[in-house]
Amino acid sequence: MSAVAAYRALLRIVGPAYIFVAFLGRIPLAMSQLGVLVLVSSTTGRYGAGGVAAGILAVANALGSPLAGALADRIGQRPVVLVQSLVGAAGLVAIVLVTEPGASLALIYTAAGITGLALPQVGPLARVRWRPITRDARDQRRLIDAAFSYEGAADEASFVLGPALIGVLAVVAAPAGALVAAAVMLAVFGTWFALHPTSALVARNAVIGEGSSGGAMWTVPFFVLALAQMCVGMIFGSVQTGTTVLATAAGQAGVAGLIHAVLGIGSVIAGLAITGLPERILYATRMLVAAAGLLILSLPLLAVDSLTSLIAVIALLGFAVAPYMISNFALAGILVPVRRVGTAMTLLAGATGIGYALGASVAGQLADSGGHRPAFAVTVFAGGFALVLAAVANRRLREAVPQAHV
Repeated sequence: MSAVAAYRALLRIVGPAYIFVAFLGRIPLAMSQLGVLVLVSSTTGRYGAGGVAAGILAVANALGSPLAGALADRIGQRPVVLVQSLVGAAGLVAIVLVTEPGASLALIYTAAGITGLALPQVGPLARVRWRPITRDARDQRRLIDAAFSYEGAADEASFVLGPALIGVLAVVAAPAGALVAAAVMLAVFGTWFALHPTSALVARNAVIGEGSSGGAMWTVPFFVLALAQMCVGMIFGSVQTGTTVLATAAGQAGVAGLIHAVLGIGSVIAGLAITGLPERILYATRMLVAAAGLLILSLPLLAVDSLTSLIAVIALLGFAVAPYMISNFALAGILVPVRRVGTAMTLLAGATGIGYALGASVAGQLADSGGHRPAFAVTVFAGGFALVLAAVANRRLREAVPQAHV
């Protein structure tokens, strides 16, 4: 089955409405961090306060998402995502209401933390649904490959579109209006995703018996995958920081977000194309090759000295990001017991968020004294660590994958 045929088969099985809502349902999370940063910074006049508020929201989401994923595994996604969507939307509005000149920073930070805990991770939960969705289809392995490739591309597209929407709406409707728009989108599309008929396929009673319900989740292979996603997060955070530093030094700070979006564009293209790989190329092999790509393609960042050269390097680096992430999530979907898949997917997403915070923080501190090159050195380090990790764990990952999935 070709990649195009696989995507057509998925669309025929699940219908266009699910693709539409599962994509738009993840946009508000992608909007929230930058939206909070812009709102708090512009309202209080303190960029540090905006950065702290956005960081608290991101870390709280990284910590809260696995808990929500575990609860979804227990009682089903529908009630969990429904509550998260409504509470998260209310939280975003609350941030707008408490953020005003002279407002208590402690109150703003508290609202950001509670909101971060509540915001749903639609992308990882959408991945959980694909295996039961395609349960009765012919050539399920190829369809799962296509589904995970699409999900990786959709995540990257949301990372590009979310901040872009904040930028546009902040100009048209002010920062507060941009965050309210994110809240409305979450209330509408998050709720729709929760109530979509596919949610019944991952209710507790529906998943028991689909595969092995026993076994541990926190195995060595899964720990490797969590570390791998932290590497991806560090790459995101350090690239965004280094890009901002270089763009600011060039007197074009406003284009930093657009330049960073180039990383997502290359990743989307690679994510959609990876479905065309032959099934004989194992996920562990794909992970290893993509990790090598992360290191090799990030090395030129140490030599960039202009925005033009930066755009070219970032565009190429993006082609290694999605294949690496897709391999990680696909391996997790195979290795983890079916009853814990929701927990696993949200844990990997949370690990990405923690890596982002770590990468941005370390890169920012290095950039204060050395400019953009030390910031990009963090990107290269993360790529190198990803390659070492994939190489050392390659055999273990191969042995851990059931023969039926090889």
